[in-house]
Amino acid sequence: MQSDFKELTVKGLWSNNPALVQLLGLCPLLAVTTNVANALGLGLATLFVLVVSNVAVSLVRGLVSNAIRLPVFVLIIASAVTCTELLMQAYTFELYEILGIFLPLITTNCAILGRAEAFASKHAVIPAAYDGLMMGLGFALVLVALGAMRELLGTGILFADMQLLFGAQAETWRWVVFDDYQPFLLAVLPPGAFIFTGLLIALKNRLDQHFASNKIARAPIEAGSKRARVTGVIR
Repeated sequence: MQSDFKELTVKGLWSNNPALVQLLGLCPLLAVTTNVANALGLGLATLFVLVVSNVAVSLVRGLVSNAIRLPVFVLIIASAVTCTELLMQAYTFELYEILGIFLPLITTNCAILGRAEAFASKHAVIPAAYDGLMMGLGFALVLVALGAMRELLGTGILFADMQLLFGAQAETWRWVVFDDYQPFLLAVLPPGAFIFTGLLIALKNRLDQHFASNKIARAPIEAGSKRARVTGVIR
């Protein structure tokens, strides 16, 4: 059981990351990651929907026939997204308005429906919830990393507007990294999102190649000599 959870962790955070490997949910990934606050807000919302929908799908998996399976899964996801929207309207209304249409679009996020179909519908509640947590966390980490890169290079500041998510006490979290910084506008424009996403994917692929090379280099050499077969006539 422990090895299963370890495998789910590695898949969700790295080897099967929804954003960097499956390339799912790219629309919100590219649209709202202009700063860390927006990215973290959408990342937490997506994580919440993934966990709730995976748990609900796992609970009803034995009660739903194959004929109506997908519509039921979509209904469950839409219900979780609606709850998320209501919570954000109540507690983080300004951030809710900034994220706009990309919150309800979580319903159509292929990463969420894909996990419901591929994993939650075939496993018990606890593994399904953990899978949703790791997949959501992996997606959120990519969102935050991309948001941090774009915010830093675009404005020279990190953690601006965090009070939209965490309240007035978070206003002091604003960190001016570069004084008298000339803004690099490309970073906060849509082309910058494509460029930095490509760089993150390239970095992950390079690290995978490095880890694979190290694994091969550390592989033990088979001990003992091998018998050579000699053919032909010796004169």
